[in-house]
This record gives sequence, structure tokens and C-alpha cells, in this order.
Amino acid sequence: MRQFVLKCGKYFIFSLFLILMSVSCDEIQDSQVPNVPFSFTINLNIVNELTIPGNSVFFPMAGYGGVIVYCELEDSYFAYDATCTYEVNQTCKVKNEGVLGTCSCCESEFFLFGGAYPASGPAVAPLKLYNVSKVNSYTLRIYNN
Repeated sequence: MRQFVLKCGKYFIFSLFLILMSVSCDEIQDSQVPNVPFSFTINLNIVNELTIPGNSVFFPMAGYGGVIVYCELEDSYFAYDATCTYEVNQTCKVKNEGVLGTCSCCESEFFLFGGAYPASGPAVAPLKLYNVSKVNSYTLRIYNN
């Protein structure tokens, strides 16, 4: 009976640890970048570099610090705010170069694939993620409202 209680205690502690880790992960992903409502469309016939996987394009007039749209795979797109999550202000912008973005102030680097998590530097939170929907075969809608 004692072994059973010890075994259950280990599972309880492990489960508690997992729950605490999942709660802390949610807090990390909550962005400190201010929420600025916007919506715009991209014509892929004009911005055709976004039809090539691994490419990204910066759009300065949306979001808090501009929006980086990244093409992960054919017909798979992600949009991120270009504001660095370490120094949240409109002058510290992440400059995109394909799959990598680098902050102009703290030099944190972010991988634009898989959630824009930091690769190096002082930033620990990923870039703020925005919504992307495909309107038709050549138009993307980027929005957060």
C-alpha cells in the first residue's frame, strides 16, 4: 500500500509540474505589444515574393510596429508584428531577411517559422502573431480585429 501511495504521489507531483509549466507558457506567449486593430489585403500577383516558401515581406502601415508576413510553405502564411518583444516601442523594429528577423535595437533574432520564437539575444517572448486568411487563390487578408 505504501508503494502505491508513493507511486501516486510521484504522478501527482509530475502532473502538478506539467500544469504549472503550461500556465507559465501561456503567460510568456501573451504579448506585451499593444493591440492595434487593423485589416489589409495582399495581392499575391503583385507581392509575388510571398509565393515562394521561406520569403517574408514587411508592411509598415499596419499593426503597432508594422507587419511581417512570412510564407512558410506553399499556401501557408504567418503574420507577425515587427515590434521587438524585448524593447516594446515603435522604434525597435524587427528587420526581416527571409526566415530570420533581427531587432534593430537589442539585436535579438527571431525565427519566423514555427511561431517567431527568439533564436538569440535578450528577447524571450515570440513576436506577436496576427491572423491570416486566404480570400481566394491570389489574395491574403491580414488582420487582428
